[in-house]
Parts: sequence; C-alpha cells; structure tokens
Amino acid sequence: MFINFYKYWSLILLLISLLLFYFGLIFLLNNYSLFLDWELISFNSVSVTMSMYLDWMSFIFMGGVLCISSMVILYSSSYMNADLFKLRFLFIVLLFVLSMMFLIISPNLVSILLGWDGLGLVSYCLVIYYQNFKSYNAGMLTILSNRIGDVFILIGISWLFNMGSWNYIYYLSFMDNEISLWLVYLLTLSAFTKSAQIPFSSWLPAAMAAPTPVSALVHSSTLVTAGVYLLIRFSELLNYFNMSFFLLISCLTMFMSGLAANFEYDLKSIIALSTLSQLGLMMSVLFMGYYTISYFHMLSHAFFKALMFLCAGIIIHSMNDSQDIRHMGNLINCLPYTCSCFCISNLSLCGFPFLSGFYSKDLILEYLMFNYSNIYIFLLFYISIGLTVSYSFRLIYFCFSGYNGLMTYSNFFEDNLMLYSLLLLTFLSVVGGSLLFWLIFPYPIFVCFPIFMKLLPLIFILLGSWIGYIMTLMSIYDNIFGLIFNYTIEFFSYMWFMPFFSTYLIYNNSLFFSKVSSSFMDSSWGEFLISNSFLNLINYFNSFYSIYQMNNVKIYLVSFMIIFFFMMFV
Repeated sequence: MFINFYKYWSLILLLISLLLFYFGLIFLLNNYSLFLDWELISFNSVSVTMSMYLDWMSFIFMGGVLCISSMVILYSSSYMNADLFKLRFLFIVLLFVLSMMFLIISPNLVSILLGWDGLGLVSYCLVIYYQNFKSYNAGMLTILSNRIGDVFILIGISWLFNMGSWNYIYYLSFMDNEISLWLVYLLTLSAFTKSAQIPFSSWLPAAMAAPTPVSALVHSSTLVTAGVYLLIRFSELLNYFNMSFFLLISCLTMFMSGLAANFEYDLKSIIALSTLSQLGLMMSVLFMGYYTISYFHMLSHAFFKALMFLCAGIIIHSMNDSQDIRHMGNLINCLPYTCSCFCISNLSLCGFPFLSGFYSKDLILEYLMFNYSNIYIFLLFYISIGLTVSYSFRLIYFCFSGYNGLMTYSNFFEDNLMLYSLLLLTFLSVVGGSLLFWLIFPYPIFVCFPIFMKLLPLIFILLGSWIGYIMTLMSIYDNIFGLIFNYTIEFFSYMWFMPFFSTYLIYNNSLFFSKVSSSFMDSSWGEFLISNSFLNLINYFNSFYSIYQMNNVKIYLVSFMIIFFFMMFV
C-alpha cells in the first residue's frame, strides 16, 4: 500500500513537472512573464495579498525540482521500504518540495521568508530522521546556521519599509543607492548561509546524516540552491556594486571544498563537498555578473548531482551500509548498471566533453577569460576545476576499478524501482546540458581564443584526472601524505578546521564564560554589587517615601519653604 502511495505521488509530480517545462518553453520563446496578485482577505482598508511572479526561469526551475523530486520519491519507495515511518517520510519530503515552490514563485520578501524558513525547518526534520546523537548534532548545526540567514532576511524585510512595499520586483531598477547597498549585503549574507559558503560551510557535510534520497534532493535542487536562486532574482541590484570581495569568498569555498574532497574517505561526504565546490562556482559566476550562466549551471548540476546521490545510495545499501570507499572496489562487476550511471554523472561533474556539465562549465571558463578578473581568481578557478576531476577519478578508482577493498560481507542487489528512477536522470545528465543551452541562449555564443586558451579547460581536466589516479596509489600517497603528515591531511580534509570553529570553538568558550559569570554573580561580590544594588537603592528611597506618607506637619512645612524659595529665585 505504501509503495503504491509513493508511486502515485511520483507520477503526479512527474506530470506536473512536464507541464511546467512546457509552460517554461512557451514563456521563454515569447519572452513573456506574468505577475499575479491574489487577495486573500480584505478588512476595511487592510488587504492581505499573495503575489506570484511567473516567468521562464521560475517555470523551468520548478519543472526541474519536481522532476528530480518525482524520481527521488520513486527511489524512496524501495529505499525506505523497511522503515516504520515511511508515510511520515513521504509527507516531510512533499512539504520540503512545497517550501521550495513558495520560494521560487515569490516576488515578495515576506512570502520568500515563508519558503525560506520552511526549507530550514523541514530540513532539520529530515536531518534528524535517523534518531541518534550524530543526527541530532548535525540537525542542530544545520538549523542554527540557516537561522542566521533567516535573521538577515527579516532585517531585509524591515529595511524594505523604506520603499513602502515588500514586492522588491517593482524597485530593482530605481531603488535608492544606500537602501539597495544594505539590502544587497543582507541578501548576500543570507544566501551565503543557505548555500553554505565560507564561513558557514560546515553544516553541508554534516547534513549527510539524513537518508540518502533526502541528500539527493537537498544537494541537487532545493535547499542549497535556494541562496543562488535568490541572488539570481536580485541580480539587477548586484550589478550596481563592486562584488569582488564576495567573489573571492566564493572562489575560496570552491577551492577549499575541492581540496577537502581529495582527502575524504566517506562516499557521501565526498559528494557533499563536490556540491559545495559547485555552489562556490555558481556564486562566483553570479558575482562576475553572468546570472543567466549561473542559472544554467544550477539546472544542469541539479540533474547529475541527484543521479550521483541515488547511485551512492544503492552502493551503500550493497556494501551493508558502509560508506567508506576503502571498503569498496571492483563494484563494476557486481553493480554494472549503477556504476555506469555513477560514472556518467561523475564525468558530467568533471566537465567531460558533450555531457551535461560540459556545456555550462566550458561556458563559465570561457567567460572567465573574458572577464576583468586578476590572475589569482583565474588560477583559483582552474585549480578548482582540476581538483574536481581529481577527486572524481579517485572515487572511480576506489569504488569501481580493480582496487581490492577490505569489506568481507556485502549484499549486491540492484532493485528495479531504484533503477527505474535512475533512467530519466541519466538521460538528463547526458543531453540536459545541450538541450538547456540551445533553449536559454537564443543565438550561438561565439568566442574566439588562441588554441592554447581554448584547450586550457581540457588540459586541466586531463591533468586533474592524472593527479587523482596517482594520488590514490597507496605507495605514492603514503610517501607524500603518510602518517608523518597526518596533521596536514586533517587540516585539508576538515576544510581548514572549519567544522571545529563552527561548533566546539563557540560552545566550549561559552560554557567557560557561563561558569565564570555564575561564580562571580551568584557566589561572589557580583551578587551584592550588581544584582542587589538596584534593589537596595529602591529600598533606600522607599524608606524616605514611607516617612513622607506619615502626614507629618514639619515635612510639609519644610517642603513648602524649599519650593517657595526655589520659585522666588527662578
């Protein structure tokens, strides 16, 4: 019964996604957009309205989100089959998708907050779904990091009072310079928390405590892309200001996460760090001013990242719930279909020619060469691309090649429902990039470069794949980064100790300060000097007041004389 329920919802979401894709194509071809203002309630002069802004961007993105959600729900019907609360899981996932829909269609910061906050709260419910201490800690880190972004959105809502309305879409072109500057800063910081840029990066790998279908949904098209989508909507404002500092931060996020993934051994954490790297790429392109290309990469990335997580879920199931890639090896003989899909998504992530990720990544790198950025940003971009290929080939070597893992007990089984859900996503990972490229850009983009510059992305892809293979060979790896340099490995794999800064560094010191303040305030002179001082002062004045109320003639006479003399001198 529950499996059928999952199938029904999967079919419904797939049909709605096809309908939204169709509307998106019509709106795109006709360059048409629609603004709907729906009055919910009217009382005297007060009216509560719900606004919706529908254009080709919102329609195509909603279609992509619902398409991925339908495949994830179909996959979950088999993945969560043995779970006791599978119906609750389905409803939480549907609520998650609904929150994302609110966020996409809103031209109003208040209704954006409704979807934004909904994503944060529902993601907390999903991260703590497996009820253990690791999940609780990860869920708390996730929701507290996202609450910072919610606060910035709330301040932005109050700041928009200066304009008279929260429908930002009216004011993007002629907003006052000072108002728009502060609004851009607030929205960029809130987008950084949701999209896990530095210094809010530590919650994204921690959110891997959620079930794998949730990870596929969160890391491809919903929670982490919400910040990117919000800034795409405000891209007209971003173009007025110098965003070079935020560009540097997003480039460093891309570089650090790519470096950390090369030292990680947890399968889901490696894919999570690759998501973080791609989010840094989207953000940096956005701050360079190419918001359409950022949107294009966000869509193409969503398809192959969802496929990658679903394949990882099947592999983890087959490995008796072990996520360590050192336990794997030679899986291509045991799980041929899953490994093929995983390799397609992995190569698409690397930017392998004529797969989905190639069209957006190659375009980004070519526009980077045209951009007026310095050599530091240029090198960071290309090194990050090389690191992406490096950890991807390292993953392929450890999981699928002739590497012999340490796992003794395995349960290799490819479930039909899971495999069906991979079909559509594999198709979109291969042809989705070219399809979207031809649709979004109405005329061919012609860029003319010297042959070396044109081949530079391909050179870095090949160089990264070679380094990834070389670094996985145990003898070389041990000689360079062996037990002697273990501290270096930890430094890189923990993204320069950022998870510790976000957790232990905050609450360890706060516990110490609370102990100090408790001993000073409750057990020392602080109780007498600070806590009781105001109370003692009030008691002192009350003693005079009580005497005054005894109706003594002398007091009235003296007070009369003082007031009389005061009036005479004034």
